Amino acid sequence: MARLDILGKLSGEVSVLAPILVHDTSPGGVLIECGFPLFVGSTHDLRLHLGNESVIVKARVAHCRIADLGHESVRYVAGLEFMNLPPHAGFAIATYIEQLRRQRESSPAGPAGPDSP
Repeated sequence: MARLDILGKLSGEVSVLAPILVHDTSPGGVLIECGFPLFVGSTHDLRLHLGNESVIVKARVAHCRIADLGHESVRYVAGLEFMNLPPHAGFAIATYIEQLRRQRESSPAGPAGPDSP
């Protein structure tokens, strides 16, 4: 079948894998930093690298704001809440959070981390 030129307007979206930095997480969502704004209410698939395991979860953007305005770049911070979290992903996230908590509690620096005053 031959292609047909669109003489009007036909729009769409594309999903692009882009790196994010996860600032914090809970069983209900994540706070991330990225180099692009996320629209409040939009949904995204996130791949979270939880130590030796990775999970893909769907999340809705609850809020997004500019975190840093540099000379040539802008950084955004966004809060995302997990949607329809599959049981295996919820278990992996909860296990990862508990492992981090235990590591921090058993470290000599205590729960605040090594950089705290």
